[in-house]
Amino acid sequence: MSRHPSFKPPGGSTKSRNVLKRFERVELLRKRGQWKEGDRVLALVKTKPEE
Repeated sequence: MSRHPSFKPPGGSTKSRNVLKRFERVELLRKRGQWKEGDRVLALVKTKPEE
């Protein structure tokens, strides 16, 4: 279910998320060299988003 447009903040600016989706975490770990092809995508290590 989608939200009504009136609930959006004025100006459309939103703050950055502090929780990443699984595919975002895999990409971040791949960039850092902590994940390689064939590793499990379940039970990933905790990661903080890039600043």
